[in-house]
Amino acid sequence: MTKILNIAVDAMGGEGSPKKAIDGIIHHSKTAKNINYNVFGEEEEIKGLLKNLKGNNFKIFNTKEKILDTDSPLTAARKGKNSSMWKAIESVKSKESDIIISAGNTGALFVIAKMNLEMIENIDKPALSALWPNKSGMNVVLDLGANIECSEKNLTDFAIMGSSLFRSLFPKEQPKVALLNIGSEDIKGNEIIKGAHKILSEKKNNEFNFAGYIEGNNIMSGDVNVIVTDGFTGNIALKTAEGTANFIMKEVKDSMTSNLYGKVLSFLNLKNLKKVKDKLDPRLYNGAILIGLNSPVVKSHGSTDYIGFSNSLKVCEKIVNGNLIEKIKHNIIA
Repeated sequence: MTKILNIAVDAMGGEGSPKKAIDGIIHHSKTAKNINYNVFGEEEEIKGLLKNLKGNNFKIFNTKEKILDTDSPLTAARKGKNSSMWKAIESVKSKESDIIISAGNTGALFVIAKMNLEMIENIDKPALSALWPNKSGMNVVLDLGANIECSEKNLTDFAIMGSSLFRSLFPKEQPKVALLNIGSEDIKGNEIIKGAHKILSEKKNNEFNFAGYIEGNNIMSGDVNVIVTDGFTGNIALKTAEGTANFIMKEVKDSMTSNLYGKVLSFLNLKNLKKVKDKLDPRLYNGAILIGLNSPVVKSHGSTDYIGFSNSLKVCEKIVNGNLIEKIKHNIIA
């Protein structure tokens, strides 16, 4: 018998919601199979937006409150027990849903998730992970901001969780793990990174290959596909990469439209330019994953459109069907 996947959707979080979230559901449902959407938000508004969705694979849970982007995590935790975000997470806690997705307040989502969902045994801290394009495919990078300071055990746990996530998303590929460092030589880095390197080098794991250190300029080389760092460094690296990609795309666009010669060249190279644009389109990689809890939590970017939200739903689908939590529990180093 085919298993039905139940996705809890916080429909009220992020810019342009609930329309963005509902349009994302409609777009995702066109190709997805065996999925139910448990939608949390203002019922009357959502009903009007769902009129174009055929079938009965969605259920609306009416919530009158929502957590604002301006709310602090603690404020959201105190006042948000009747909000769409809290109720969506509770549905995962009660096993009514398999996974929760929200485009809402990031800090609030993580605090409320940690209050309601237990940690995986022997994991000390959850990590925020995301997909990141490289030359030959995709990277999983973590931590991207959940933990400013990390111990060598935290980094080791992140390597296990990141490789398990990679296997869930890309089951035909072998995870290759590296620690982000200021150099590739063994003598480089602080004592915490060196300690994590020693643990990962000595602890043989059949689920991934450990490749040592990687420098920031090689993140997109494709030599490895799981990159581990602390949340402070990871967040700066992510924002730098996003800013660089936006700068390059703007400069290319400006140079191709500033005069007639550029416009002719852009027309002649339309196909190649589209490939570059698609490769750098952040909507294709939308969907950060908070891992380390007993149930996965997916954070869609607040400013993405319905295509980006739909791609986050696809991430939900892959990591549940790929048995992410079971993989982490099986591989974790006690």
